[in-house]
Amino acid sequence: MNGALIALRAILIREALRFIRQKGRFVAALVRPLVWLVVFAAGFRAALGLSITPPYQTYITYEIYIVPGLCGMILLFNGMQSSLSLVYDREMGSMRLLLTSPLPRWWLLFCRLISSTAISILQVYTFLGVAWIYGIDMPWQGYLMVLPALALCGVMLGAVGLALSSIIKQLENFAGVMNFVIFPMFFLSSALYPLWKMAESSALLHDICAFNPFTHAVELIRFALYGQMNWIALLWVLASGAVWLALALWGYDPARGMIRRKG
Repeated sequence: MNGALIALRAILIREALRFIRQKGRFVAALVRPLVWLVVFAAGFRAALGLSITPPYQTYITYEIYIVPGLCGMILLFNGMQSSLSLVYDREMGSMRLLLTSPLPRWWLLFCRLISSTAISILQVYTFLGVAWIYGIDMPWQGYLMVLPALALCGVMLGAVGLALSSIIKQLENFAGVMNFVIFPMFFLSSALYPLWKMAESSALLHDICAFNPFTHAVELIRFALYGQMNWIALLWVLASGAVWLALALWGYDPARGMIRRKG
């Protein structure tokens, strides 16, 4: 096993052990979307009067419609929390030790993204299992096809947090920035209501939602859960992930990025 794979294995194990020891993190990540699913779905459906006819041309209930958005919520929150731990590691000095290893810095950061995405996928499938018990089931092939979609979206959303962590100096500041990023990304998307419903309210709001990368992450997951491919959403996710990952690598580059400026 070469050094790159050893580093990947070590980082995966480290993040897995950290996740196992933080049981409250798993419970919070699971309870948050379940509250939206069980409590808020009825209120949103009644208030908006939604009759969902998605691109796959089958009528579904509002609870089923928001499941992909709640899967995206898990990926988004976990990606930000993983980046929060990066800020903590930087304050404690362990991040400096990791980045000074002889392996390429981009590979080490990508390993962090892979490890956080793997944990996010575990949480998403747990949520889908609970939703299935609740009575919300998807086509069986969708549970398989959604795996690569979750991986791509998890890496993209994790790269957003990684880029933000490169410019945040203190742990306390990052918590505020998380809320400033998470809630606009989530609410200005198709996670809770379709874009055509947004267009009825405001054309500008519709355009903002259509430009939001999280919208396309949700749509990629939504189509995958029904065994279909949304190529436009896939391209948006890949392009957005590449941009945010490039910004993160630039931010963690001591020669050019924000790490050097902060000393």
